[in-house]
Amino acid sequence: MRRPFRKPAKALQKPDFFPAENILQRALPPHLVGQQEFEHYHFINFDLTQANLAGRIFSDCLFENCNLAGASIGNTALQNVAFEGCKLLGLQFHSCRDFLFAVHFDKCHLDYASFAGKALPNTRFVGCSMREVEFGRANLTQAVFAECDLSGAIFHQTNLAGADFTTAQHVVLDPEVNELKQARFALATLPGLLSKHELIVV
Repeated sequence: MRRPFRKPAKALQKPDFFPAENILQRALPPHLVGQQEFEHYHFINFDLTQANLAGRIFSDCLFENCNLAGASIGNTALQNVAFEGCKLLGLQFHSCRDFLFAVHFDKCHLDYASFAGKALPNTRFVGCSMREVEFGRANLTQAVFAECDLSGAIFHQTNLAGADFTTAQHVVLDPEVNELKQARFALATLPGLLSKHELIVV
């Protein structure tokens, strides 16, 4: 039985205010090493490849041009956190805390990441590479995939009501096992919705 379409709450505004002392480049200063909670921080050009961020709390933060590929984010709180120009390869967002989970992505590499089961209403993915991303059982109502590459992305029992795929590329999903009420697609994506039935669209 398909879930009823309910308009999600209004999207949070992407964080854009940071005190001067909270704008950091490349590495944490010594007095912040070991800190567990970060609110209104702007991280620029950090290399956090394979870093252990498990259990930390980030609220109203921005990561800009950072590399978090393979970072551990189990039980990490991402509460209205934006990523711009970041490498987020393979990140297991499904293991983050559910409470107040809200994220924004602009021009990021999200290949092989997982959002399985996450509540992501109104989330904006803009200009992102999202190859083989896992979205099974996620709530993506009113989400926007603007100019994103979704090659091999997995949608299964995913709530996509009102989602916008009009400028997305390589969209393949099964309308029979996903909620698509009022979702928007460009005509060019039609074959990706019919591939299961082996129809030829000319």
